[in-house]
Amino acid sequence: VQLVESGGGLVQAGGSLKLSCAASGIRFSIKAMGWYRQALGKQRELVAHVTMTDGVANYLDTVKDRFTISRDNAKNTVYLRMNSLKPEDTGAYYCAADQFLICPGRAAAGEYENWGQGTQVTVSS
Repeated sequence: VQLVESGGGLVQAGGSLKLSCAASGIRFSIKAMGWYRQALGKQRELVAHVTMTDGVANYLDTVKDRFTISRDNAKNTVYLRMNSLKPEDTGAYYCAADQFLICPGRAAAGEYENWGQGTQVTVSS
């Protein structure tokens, strides 16, 4: 499975971005997809993840009211709409996918099988 992220960039605080992640080379149905981020000098953290079958999503508390994860099963694509961006949202954003369902605990631990190369999001103050 190959995951390709797009949509990152430089934006001012308060602005918006929409990230996309398209999966290809799929032999099995993807059951879960997620977005992670890693700031310089910090550990990677789960931002949001979604169950592809029913759309149930979970979010990092600090983004819960600003970010929205959505999916297009027909395109094997997941999106992350980010509004009201803050400088602390800056980081490399990575997409992840798995053929198995991922519970919130495993998602938080980063236990996805497939990962993208990442796209940089920089929020200026």
